[in-house]
Amino acid sequence: MTVGDVVRLVEDAAPSDLAASWDSNGLICGDPADPVQSILLAVDPVTTVVDEALSSGVDMVITHHPLYLRGTDCVAATDPKGRSIHRLVRAGIALLNAHTSLDAAHGGVAEALADRVGLTSTVPLEPDPVSPDQGIGRIGTLVQPITLRQLATDVAAALPDSAPGLLVGGDLDAVVERIAVSGGAGDSLLQQAREAGADVFLTADLRHHPASEHLENGRPYLLCGTHWATEWVGLPPLAQRLEEDARSCGASLKVQVSHIVTDPWVLRLSTGSDRA
Repeated sequence: MTVGDVVRLVEDAAPSDLAASWDSNGLICGDPADPVQSILLAVDPVTTVVDEALSSGVDMVITHHPLYLRGTDCVAATDPKGRSIHRLVRAGIALLNAHTSLDAAHGGVAEALADRVGLTSTVPLEPDPVSPDQGIGRIGTLVQPITLRQLATDVAAALPDSAPGLLVGGDLDAVVERIAVSGGAGDSLLQQAREAGADVFLTADLRHHPASEHLENGRPYLLCGTHWATEWVGLPPLAQRLEEDARSCGASLKVQVSHIVTDPWVLRLSTGSDRA
């Protein structure tokens, strides 16, 4: 396969018309005519991921997040992003990203997160205007009602580990069944989760005041994971799909998922002078 072929496979899996208007998705560097036999998937296009790509000898890196969300007029190797571009180009490694397009798509981040939680009969939390069966977030029901405490325990076990872990807001002994999820920052979906009748909303990056004011009005209770963990879950399904789609085209493609934790936080300590 070529870089251009892989771009088309990714756009089939995560159609570009599902992307938010403010977003950046697509080929960041690389020649569409170059051959591709191996790919590394990761959440963030950061230095440690570039290190892994070079050491593993892949031909292409696909990340969830864009390298330049707001665009740039300079890719000089005078900052980490510019250096990453230079290192990838010198090594002949292409870089592609699929962000909100993958969040919203069938089999994308939102569906993968819902699957990890064990939800059934899911529908988009914020449906796409043109394709309402796709969209940002998902809402569905658990196989059977459980307490918020047990749900939090199950979700913590289902997500990949990172230092901040999982925060829980609400009545731990309350029984819950209808769950909303959205990978990454979910402040903007708090009201949608409430209007959809969710008992719990699992997302990431919740800030103090929006979360506190939301919980003052009751359900949905909140589970706050990390941005990386709630979006990483979308990578294994994408890896499987790309390999299968390549085979259906008569080609061989090896796709590996990076397990490097690219959350910015590396240690969590309990606070207080009397902590053990």
